[in-house]
Amino acid sequence: MRLTSLDVFRGITMATMILVNMASLPDRGKKYLWLDHADWHSYTIADLVFPFFLYIIGGSMAFSLAKYTSGSAPITRNVYWQIIRRSLILFGLGLILNNLFWNYNFTDPKLFANLEHLRIMGVLQRIGIAFLLASIAILTLSHRWLWILAVGILVGYWLILTFIPALDNADGVFTKLGNFGAYIDRLIITPAHLHKGSGSMSDPEGLFGTLPAIVNILFGYLTVTWLKRQPVTSRTSLDLLMFGLVAIVIGLVWNSFFPINKKLWTSSFVLFTTGWGLISLAACYEIVDVRKYRQWLKPFEIMGLNAIFIYVASIVLIKLLMVNEVSKDKSIYEWLNNLLFGWAGTLNSGTIFAIATVLVWMSVSYLMYRQRWFLKI
Repeated sequence: MRLTSLDVFRGITMATMILVNMASLPDRGKKYLWLDHADWHSYTIADLVFPFFLYIIGGSMAFSLAKYTSGSAPITRNVYWQIIRRSLILFGLGLILNNLFWNYNFTDPKLFANLEHLRIMGVLQRIGIAFLLASIAILTLSHRWLWILAVGILVGYWLILTFIPALDNADGVFTKLGNFGAYIDRLIITPAHLHKGSGSMSDPEGLFGTLPAIVNILFGYLTVTWLKRQPVTSRTSLDLLMFGLVAIVIGLVWNSFFPINKKLWTSSFVLFTTGWGLISLAACYEIVDVRKYRQWLKPFEIMGLNAIFIYVASIVLIKLLMVNEVSKDKSIYEWLNNLLFGWAGTLNSGTIFAIATVLVWMSVSYLMYRQRWFLKI
């Protein structure tokens, strides 16, 4: 059984990810800031993409793990091995995307950049770790204990970040360098292997911040498990909408003393983004599953069926476009942007380029779909 609206939601999230990634390439001041990530506290549309992915992963697990959680199939050692295998593949792909030497001028050929400064964490690495731990929790705990675990993580994370400062920095508990999560990353991962954009003092996808990200997956799993038991009616869509609004309100209230912050992945951020995830799923569910207007959103459904391939390939393309140059101090991206969309002006050209890139990857997804090529890990 598949939930078509979940595939559509995944495809829309993929398209939004490509849009914000490409639109974020120009310097600040040369792009619409609502398509870029918030610098620290606060949020933009771009900040919803990553937690949506985690939420959708959890929703998919309501189907992939159903035969084990229902007791119709035994939970063997091989089940855990498959989970570990998938987590390791995700983590490994993330390492490759972070650290491949992307300059293909061949003047200094090598496979990886300086391994002494290899960045350990990243988007796929966080997904891999969170998927592993969430899967174990789902296979071993009842729904009641999953709720207790989720609330416990969110409250515990809030208390730790609020009352335990970094032991090597006194900037403040919610600052970029003074938060406890950054301290844990400096202690365990070490500065040489952290994100270079922070001066190697913290990481936006750090180790400690992965803990609350597990809750995004658990909420997705619990949502779709509940959804599978409901009648396919507009009443169910309305219930999803109401749950989403409640989560957003709680997140905004919590924001007043525990700021919504993607890079810290605060508990208020988890609830706020889960709320928007519920509302987005409600819209997809109403249009696709209740009203049966599936053809309208078919391109997104197709895109959602090859999400891992499209994600990895789109990041590879971005790196190649940005690192390699056609002339001194002019990347391939800048050259193409000026050549194709320079007529739109500095502010609009990057956004139009991003929209065009989304359409290109939609076409690739369609061709793969026609050939019945589906990449699974």
